[in-house]
Parts: sequence; structure tokens; C-alpha cells
Amino acid sequence: MLVIAVLSRVLFTENETLRLLKLFFLVVIASSATNLKAQTATITGVVFDENHTPLPNVNITSNNKGAFSDVNGFYILEIIADQETTITFTHLGNEKLIIQDLILNTNENYEFNPILKNEAILIAEVVVTPSGNRYAEGITTISADVVRNIPGANAGVENILKLLPGVSSNNELSTQYMVRGGNFDENLVYVNDIEIYRPFLIRSGQQEGLSFINSDMVGNLQFSAGGFQAKYGDKLSSVLDISYKTPVSFGLKISATRLGTATTLESVSKNKKLSSLTSIRSRDNRLLVNSQNTNGNYDPSFFDIQQYTTYIFSNKFRISYLGNISINNYRNQPFTRQTNFGTLNDIKTLTVYYSGSEKNQYQTYLNALKAEYQLNDNTSLKFISSLYFNREQEYSDVISQYRLSEINTNLEESDLGEPSPINGLATQYNRARNDLDAKIFNLEHKGVHTMDGKAISWGLKYEHTDIRDQIRESEFIDSLGYMVRPPNSGLDRNEPEIPFEAPLVPYEGIIARNSVSTNKLSGFVQYSHRTLWNEHSIYYNIGARAGHWIVNGKNLKSSSHTIFSPRAQFSIKPNWAKDMLFRLSGGVYQQPPLYRELRDNNGIVHPEVEAQKSYHIVFGNQYSFKLWQRPFTLIGEAYWKKMTHVNPYTLEDVRIRYAAQNNAKAYAYGAEFRLNGAFVPGTESWFSLGYLKTGENIDERGYISRPTDQRLKVGILFQDYMPEVPDVKMYLNLVYNTGLPGGSPSYTDPYLYQNRLRAYKRADLGISYIFVGANKSNDKNSFLRLFKDLNVGFEIFNLFNNQNSITNTWVRDLVNQQQFAVPNFMTGRILNIKIEMRF
Repeated sequence: MLVIAVLSRVLFTENETLRLLKLFFLVVIASSATNLKAQTATITGVVFDENHTPLPNVNITSNNKGAFSDVNGFYILEIIADQETTITFTHLGNEKLIIQDLILNTNENYEFNPILKNEAILIAEVVVTPSGNRYAEGITTISADVVRNIPGANAGVENILKLLPGVSSNNELSTQYMVRGGNFDENLVYVNDIEIYRPFLIRSGQQEGLSFINSDMVGNLQFSAGGFQAKYGDKLSSVLDISYKTPVSFGLKISATRLGTATTLESVSKNKKLSSLTSIRSRDNRLLVNSQNTNGNYDPSFFDIQQYTTYIFSNKFRISYLGNISINNYRNQPFTRQTNFGTLNDIKTLTVYYSGSEKNQYQTYLNALKAEYQLNDNTSLKFISSLYFNREQEYSDVISQYRLSEINTNLEESDLGEPSPINGLATQYNRARNDLDAKIFNLEHKGVHTMDGKAISWGLKYEHTDIRDQIRESEFIDSLGYMVRPPNSGLDRNEPEIPFEAPLVPYEGIIARNSVSTNKLSGFVQYSHRTLWNEHSIYYNIGARAGHWIVNGKNLKSSSHTIFSPRAQFSIKPNWAKDMLFRLSGGVYQQPPLYRELRDNNGIVHPEVEAQKSYHIVFGNQYSFKLWQRPFTLIGEAYWKKMTHVNPYTLEDVRIRYAAQNNAKAYAYGAEFRLNGAFVPGTESWFSLGYLKTGENIDERGYISRPTDQRLKVGILFQDYMPEVPDVKMYLNLVYNTGLPGGSPSYTDPYLYQNRLRAYKRADLGISYIFVGANKSNDKNSFLRLFKDLNVGFEIFNLFNNQNSITNTWVRDLVNQQQFAVPNFMTGRILNIKIEMRF
């Protein structure tokens, strides 16, 4: 039974909370009774001999299916998904190799590169569980196909991460995310070992555009929400490690939606030594932005091109190049806005008239080169260099005039629903001329030596950052012809009885020009070992990171800093009848400041700002089992963080403004659960639940909630298809986040004003029909023979049309001398059309 058939009975008959709960239980009940035909997965790789030379003509068999490796040792084999499978590799002159109890998800691509030696090997530990590879290191893996299929206003990797229990975001227009109480700046992102940086000035999600990570190019995705190893960099919260796929044959994929287009070309040379992956994307967010309350002339256009090329010189040496050009333009000419707010008995309306425009441009360029050398069977070396250049401009001149009125709710009066006389009238002028240029150069070496289940890894990295920043922004407020001075200005006013003759100053204003450079040297070393202890499998990893950097700049006093961060992990898989894995990790995590952390609210740079420090402890359990004869995994984690040298900040939309002081301490703790498995045979779905509490103590004034204190998180990802027409697919994701602290005016003292925004509730639905696919053949005379894949569908964003908000507009009531928080609502319900084809 397809869940779509019962959606209509759920969506419009209950309140929103009950809808979510009912929908989830309907999903479980419907899926448990579904019997569908077998789906497939793929195992691929290169077969080597003992000298690490590719072996051709190796016979790979599984049940009644088989394949042979080509002249380069490459093979690809399709197997039945979601059930235990045995795969055998045989070759004349080499002993056979057997993989037992292999379980892959539907459409999963699993890479396995075996080495055939002179004696038989039985690999009993090469087991893929329902959630992907079982990593003792505490890494979450997500299928690239899931990333590409799940709908969302910003579909892609970040859209999937936001469904995990420890990851949250209250803005569907943004690709940024918070992890376990951290902010957007505390997450590491790597693509093919290259660290990725984000723009510095972006202040709202609708300005962001395309994420750097191109989901059509993703091969593998690994994510850790905390307690990660020393080999990863110096950030406080999380690490996202992306590997782009290496093409093995020619392919062309084209996709188009109402939001934009994407074209990805895969090519490989005849001798398989040169491979190239190129993608061009364009996006226009007018469909999303026009669904908000403000009417205007919007032109948010975004474009990028990415290139990933690999050349294999020999079996021991290869070079790869990663390049990116991204141009994001956001042009906005607002006209009017009307927002109703308040209670049922006290409805107010805010009407705003605009004049002026906003023109923002963000250009990023990345060139990276990586050389990999296999010194011998046990030692591999990497040499990486990258140059990142970013140019950002924010130019705006917007005048807004607002009026605040009350709506008549008296049923007995003739003017029911009409606005009452004006209670508030004011004019606001916002002006910005902000320019920022950033250059970041990296030179890095990594290595790993393995032997008998032991591994030693090391790395050394030099980073040079050069920032040129000019910030000029101001806000003037006029109320009934009188300029409103900044809060706490210390000047008494009694107009019009006493004329006020002081100079006019902006309500908020910043003028600064900065030139800052940073030179940083960092490195790590770690040791890991897999072994047996009384028939129990154990894994442990110990390591440490160290870093030293110097900050200097024009009219700045040079400042140097040094950090040392030890980390450790321990995992044990008991020899029990139940398939369980226990994991304990922790250590010291420190985050040296980038430019944004050095600049305070007035635009002044403080080179003396130290690295924020966090002590982590994470305990986790992973239980794999079968339910309804299908694979499932239940993952639970509890964590605790103690933070010192904290740099306080305010959060408005996606804009973070730091105090540029290490004058606070903080804590965070919580627990998370995720049930993952084949609720419907041949698909992967999960249910996530997370609890978080985080607070900070600024200048010893006591603990208050941090801006990221999002207490409860529920995330559901569900996939389904029709039993009688399995080519009709459904993808559904639901998110519920309790409200964040915030929404107050930027000048307020958080110790005097603690308020929470409304809860964030969102559901996105996607339905598609597969005309051509891996499991579907067509008549040779049909035009469909031209395609390897072809699917067409539609998506409904914000299925329940919830009114979410992440910021407030503050207006004054002249009658009662009160200020009102008017919510700035996010996007409404939107219909999107989608078509994908691959040749």
C-alpha cells in the first residue's frame, strides 16, 4: 500500500503535531505490509595482485550473476539489495577470495578493491550494514543516491544532513547548519581532502545561492557530529568529508527544475588513465523568494562550474585537480509588505512601503591540486595545494515606511476585518557599501602507514590568509518627523517643547577598513589499531593536533598563538549473538579564529583573540538487527561539552556577529537516536530524535541560553513506491525544531531579554516516475532507448504551508509606547517540477 494514498486523509484533518505523528506511524504500518520485487545494488572496484598490479580477467560471481575485470582490473557487478550475499573472486594462478554476509542498500554503490594473494582468504568482517559501512570511528555514511533524490528547497548534501538528529537549521533557503549547539562557523567541510570555505558577508539565506558541494558529483559522504579524529582540522563541532566520484565510462546527466538547471559530464580516456568530471549549474530563487510576504522585483541568480580531473601515471602515482568558479548575484527591489500578527482577539497588521534596491554579489574561485604516491604496499603519501579567492560586495539603499494598525475583530460591527486608525508611523533608511576580498592559500602533506591492523597517520599544513575588508553600513529611523537616536545614547530629549540640536547620527552604523593576514602552521599524528581481545573485536585511536599562527595587519599589533589538542577513540564489538558496537571518544577541540571571529560589532579587528576550546566526551551504541526480514540499525549517542575561551556572538538569520572577546564559558549536552532501515523493502528511511541544551556565561553574569540552544529535534526521511507500479517513487522529509533563542533587537542585552522564536516545522514531498532506469528496459524501437536514465516528477515544498520565521522586525506603537516583534516569515507552499535524464 502506498503512503501517498493516505496522505490526503492526514494533511487536512488534524492539528500539525498530530499530523506528523500519524504520518510516521502510517509509514511504519504501511511499509511492514508491503511486498515488492527485489531491488539491486552495485559493487565495483579494481582487483590487484600481490605486487599491486591490476589483474585482468578475474571472475567475480554472486548467485547467478557474474562479471569479469577488464584489462585495467576494473569490475562492476550488480547484486540483489537488502539481503545477505556471498561474492567470490577467482583467477587462474591466484587463490580465490570470498566476501561473506554482504548487505547493500538499494541503488548503493560499494567500492571494494581486493588483493588476490597466494593463499585463500576468507573476509568475514567485510560486512555492510543497513546504514552503510560500519565505522568504529563513529562516522555516519549516507548513500549518494539518497542525497540526489530527497526533495528540498536547497536539495543536496546539506538538506540530508539536516534530517540527522544532531544537525539543525531553521532556514530552508540556507545550506548552512548547526551541530550540537555550535554555530555555522564551527563545521569542517572537505571535498577530496580539500578544505572548503564559505563567504564571509552573507547575512540572509536568500543571498546564499548554490552550495559548493555538487550532489551530482558526490561519490562518498562521511559525517561526524563530534568526537572525530585528530586527522581532521581545528573546528569545534563537526566534519563533513566528501569524495567526488571518478568516472569509469562516458556519461551525461541533465536535470531541470523550476529553480534551475544542472549538466554533468563524465568522461574517461580509452586507456582509463585520464578521467574528468565536469558540472555546470544555474539557479534562480525567484520561485522561493516570491512566496514570502514582501512583494518586489527579485533577481536572485546563481551560477557555478566545477571540474574534477584525475590522471593515473602509474599504479603508484596519480594527480587530481579540483576547480570551481561560483558567481552569485542577488538583486532585490522591494515594493510592499503586509504582515498580520498577534492573537485571535488582538490582531495587528504591519504595512510597509519600500523604495530603493539591494545589489549583492559573491564570487568565489578555487584551484586545488593533489598528488598521491603509493610508496609501497603499506605506505601512501599525499601532497595537496589549494588557492581560494573570494570577492564579496554588498550595496544597498532601501527606504521603508511602515504603519502599524489594529484589525477590527468585533463581529457586530460593519467594518469587521478593516484596519483601525494608525498606531505607529515611521521611516527607516538602510544603506550599505561593504566590500571584502579574501585569499587563502594552503600547502599540505598527509601520509599513512599500515601493517597488520595497525596504522600511523600524520600530516603537516601551512595556511596563509589575507583579508581586505571595507565596511560602511548605517540605519536611520525617523518617527513622526523626529530622528530616533541610538539606544543608550545618554542624551535626554523632550521635543517639540525643547529643540534638539545635536548632530544626526545613525541608529546603527559601522565604518571600518581592515587589512589582516594570518600565517598558520598545523600538524597531526595519530595511531590506530584493530585487534581481538578475548574474542571481542576492538578498535582504538589516539592522536594529537598542534598549531601555531600569527595575526598581523595594517595598524595592528602582531599577535601569536599556539594550541595543542589530544584526542582518542575506543570501540568494541562484543562477541555476542546480538550485533552491537559500543564507542567512546573524546578529547580537546580548539578553533583558531578566522577573520569574522576577529572583528567586533563596530568593525574593529582584535588580533589578540584566542582559539575557542572545547572538551568533548561522546558515548555511542550501534545495534544492527532484522525486522520483518529486513535490515535495520538503531544508533544512539550521548555527548557532553565544556567550552572555555568562548567568543560570544549574536545570530540573526545566518549572519553571525562576534564580540571578538574570549570573555565567556559555555556547556552543551544532549542525547540522540536514529532508527535506520528498510521500512519499505528496497528503500532506505530513518527516524531521528535529538535533545540538546547549551548555555553560556558571559563575564561571570550567570548562565543563559546560547543563540543555538535548540532543545528538541525530530527528523524523518521516508522513501516508498507503489506495489503495482514500482516505477512511481515517493520521497518525503519532515523536520520539527523547537524555537531558537533570538528575535530581539540587535542592541539588547541578552541577560535582560530572553525570548524564543516559534518552532520550525516543515515537510517536503517528492513524487517521480521512472521511464528508464537500471531495473527497467524498453523496446529497442522506442525513443527511450536513447536514455540510460529518465525520470519526471514534481515536488511540493512546505507541504503543510507552515509559517516559519527566524527573525523579527521591531516596530513602535506611538499610542501605548510599546515595541512589537513582527515575524519575518519564510517561504510558503511551492510546487516544483523536475526532470532528470542521463545518456
